[in-house]
Amino acid sequence: MFTTDTAAYAAYIVAALLFILALAGLSKHETARAGNTFGALGMGVALAATLALAFGHGMDNTGLVLLIVAVLIGAAIGLWRARVVEMTGMPELIALLHSFIGAAAVMVGWNRYFKVEADPDGAAAQELDLLGLLGIHAAEVTISVFIGAVTLTGSIVAFLKLSERMKSTPMVLPGKNVLNIGAVVAFVAMTAWFVIDPQLWMLILITVLALALGWHLVASIGGGDMPVVVSMLNSYSGWAAAALGFLLLNDLLIIVGALVGSSGAFLSYIMCKGMNRSFISVIAGGFGIEAAPSGDTDYGEHREVLADEVAEILAHATSVVITPGYGMAVAQAQYPVAEVTAKLRERGVNVRFGIHPVAGRLPGHMNVLLAEAKVPYDIVLEMDEINDDLSDTDVVLVIGANDTVNPSAAEDPASPIAGMPVLEVWNAREVIVFKRSMATGYAGVQNPLFFRENTRMLFGDAKDRVEDIIHHLGAMQPAGR
Repeated sequence: MFTTDTAAYAAYIVAALLFILALAGLSKHETARAGNTFGALGMGVALAATLALAFGHGMDNTGLVLLIVAVLIGAAIGLWRARVVEMTGMPELIALLHSFIGAAAVMVGWNRYFKVEADPDGAAAQELDLLGLLGIHAAEVTISVFIGAVTLTGSIVAFLKLSERMKSTPMVLPGKNVLNIGAVVAFVAMTAWFVIDPQLWMLILITVLALALGWHLVASIGGGDMPVVVSMLNSYSGWAAAALGFLLLNDLLIIVGALVGSSGAFLSYIMCKGMNRSFISVIAGGFGIEAAPSGDTDYGEHREVLADEVAEILAHATSVVITPGYGMAVAQAQYPVAEVTAKLRERGVNVRFGIHPVAGRLPGHMNVLLAEAKVPYDIVLEMDEINDDLSDTDVVLVIGANDTVNPSAAEDPASPIAGMPVLEVWNAREVIVFKRSMATGYAGVQNPLFFRENTRMLFGDAKDRVEDIIHHLGAMQPAGR
């Protein structure tokens, strides 16, 4: 028999398939736009099915109107933010969006507590008691609240760090590892207690503990690892959604939460491997890693260069590699960078891009910027693909990158970024670094690359300097190649 419920559940299956197609599409540049469209369609189908279920289960008109108004307000805010956000603001926006999912998990967990555990004589509690599921429900409440609260405050700290409202250096409290482990052990013990005797004060204590743990976990992680943190928070938000699915008996939330949670965790693992970081260490708030001082080493004097000189160098080069970083995103320099790339290729110069796994402050940040500027995919290479070729490269342009090209990672065991694989740009014949000043990077570590004999600094806004180079290239005679 065809009912509203069967139609809604069928729609949930369609939505789940669309979300799977979205993940598959987002795995490649060429299909990313289609993947994004699939995801939006899946969410639209899920929302429509939820509204139909609410209407079919006898929700009164007031409740239905409030639900529709909430959806419309959320859609309006989403459209507005999508239109006005700059690419430089995407990392912190994503972190902030993760916090909303965490907050939803906490609120639903509390709502279920008041509906079931706080009202043992109510219909919901009696039904669960008959099925022998009261204890499981109590555990689901604490798990949902705990994961949600950790995601909430962890995402807020990530937002504050990424938007530079909070220092990016790791916060190191005495015995921080003991604090993290102790908080998890305490949560397990309190969950067991809550299952046996669900009391309001216990749920309050679990919520406060999880909020504090989420804050401490992310605050303890340095700026160099923040792209992994954003990915991990994405994973946490997925598990929070899955926990909501179990609480609300919603299969779609369970499926989508598991998809987001597992894919986020897998991406974080891949990024940790690429950065030579311990996966467990990063997700455990930098377990076993102590912040080292950046030091006051005297590396000597840096050498400066002007845009017209850079244009001359590039015009006579055979091979050029461009390594972009967050500074390129800040300056919105991807379009002139794409233009200078086209001009150099017209002159017969072999131009390629080298992308570090954590360039920018979001996984894939630089790839998105370059795709936006229509840089050909086939000349955008990952770090492992380009590093061996740098020693045979005439010129490397480091545009707004800092920590990802820092030789201290390979040469200084005491450096906070020691062991992190970097783009070995110093092996090229010449290195031109575009920077606003000699300030340290996001990880707060000085870069000895800037003082090397084959490195020269081009100061100023990256977009302006690249446009100056384009102007000087245009004034030159065509290459006789």
